[in-house]
Amino acid sequence: MRQLISNCNRLAAAGSGSVPATIDDPFHASIMASHNRLVPLIVALPLFLQNIDSSAMATALPTIARSLNVEVLHLNLAITSYLLSLAVFLPLSGWLASRFGAKRVFCCAIACFATGSALCGIADSLTSLVLFRMLQGFGGAMMVPVGRLILIRRIEPSAMVAAMVWYTLPAAVGRLSGPLFGGLIVTWVSWRWIFLVGVPFGLVGIVLAMLFIEDDFDGTPPPAFDLKGFVLLALGLVGLLGGLETASKGLLPVWAAGLMAAGGALCVCIYALRSRRVDNPIVNLSNLRFATYRAAILGGSALFVAVGAAPFLLPLMFQLAFGLSPLDSGLLTIATALGSLATRPIVAPAIRRFGFRPVMMGAATLSGLCYMSYALFRPDTPHALMFAAMLFGGLVNAMGMVTLQTLGFSDVPKPLMSHATALSIMAQQVSVSFGVVLGASLVGAAAWLHGSAPGHLTVNDFSPAFVGIGMVALLSLLCFMQLDKDEGSKMR
Repeated sequence: MRQLISNCNRLAAAGSGSVPATIDDPFHASIMASHNRLVPLIVALPLFLQNIDSSAMATALPTIARSLNVEVLHLNLAITSYLLSLAVFLPLSGWLASRFGAKRVFCCAIACFATGSALCGIADSLTSLVLFRMLQGFGGAMMVPVGRLILIRRIEPSAMVAAMVWYTLPAAVGRLSGPLFGGLIVTWVSWRWIFLVGVPFGLVGIVLAMLFIEDDFDGTPPPAFDLKGFVLLALGLVGLLGGLETASKGLLPVWAAGLMAAGGALCVCIYALRSRRVDNPIVNLSNLRFATYRAAILGGSALFVAVGAAPFLLPLMFQLAFGLSPLDSGLLTIATALGSLATRPIVAPAIRRFGFRPVMMGAATLSGLCYMSYALFRPDTPHALMFAAMLFGGLVNAMGMVTLQTLGFSDVPKPLMSHATALSIMAQQVSVSFGVVLGASLVGAAAWLHGSAPGHLTVNDFSPAFVGIGMVALLSLLCFMQLDKDEGSKMR
């Protein structure tokens, strides 16, 4: 035990650079090699938790709706509340890490997320589930960006490529195993274990971070926090999405929901004007002057709307309209994650061969058409054919995302990279939230037109939704067409 503790201490010290690197110190070389694998895995644990939580929950939505005695389409509140909380509180992460230290904030964030998971596991109503999901979102908003910050600070540049391979592994495993995990949990035990299993993972993450990540807090005060900007942005996002959500569910009168959305839009506009006049805005919008970054934000948002809607709609259609079990539904929807994993060996050669702009436009076009093709699924459609369609859809969508993320930050100066990353993640989360709201609204509207009873949705209720989100994905072409045809040629 003493030897294990000694090795742990030396491993943490190696990460901080306090152990001298010498040619005659083979133990240090071994320690650094282990450190460059272990730290990325530790800071990627939140990505694993988030991905497996969200994808497993999507598979379990019909079961959760029956358990809580609510309409299944109303459960999209549990998804959008988490995503909205994530987007609202994400700008806090960088400032808190500077104020209290990245390691401390990272551990507290995991504890917050795990606490929210435990509370979600014992929720007895939709209201309590939504509130606890918001607590999860607050923790998630701190976990992922602060984890990336730790990775950048603790890993030497020469080892960063290898470290990123380890960093992306848990997230991929979470996306891949989530639908199947959700189906198994719902089939064998209770949906509550989807959330409860996050607690031991959270505890393990905290222990590993305490042992192997060096405390980097030096007491230097960060710039003054832009509280007014944070409040404006939070009110804007909550007003916009909250107004759309309440209008689609009939939770508020139409005039009240419209007023809420208009107030949110006004707050966002005020923030945009104000951010130009302050020295340290919580989210710097000036990066939108770069054409590639602007295309990544605006065009990417259209794609992320579909990315948010499809994982919500597919399990509902397979279980409610097709009559499949949660397990069979999970086995089918896993195809999208498999397709995204297959992108890695394809995207780089495709960019070298065709260039960024053609690949982005081709991926966006194929993504939109794939989402529209899901409207053709019927209960008697061979499962192999549906699996192949979703596999290809996941592949082309991931290809577009990877290309966007690579090109979008190419022109952003390093001093502005932190703000650019924050705005990018916020735009993604808001777009995914809007996608869930849009998908639920389109299905609800179609069900009302067709006279379908709540909880007894038909295939025809889902088809218009897939056509709609496919058309939204195609809107990204308007942004990509404005880029120069040789954009990013120096990166190929």
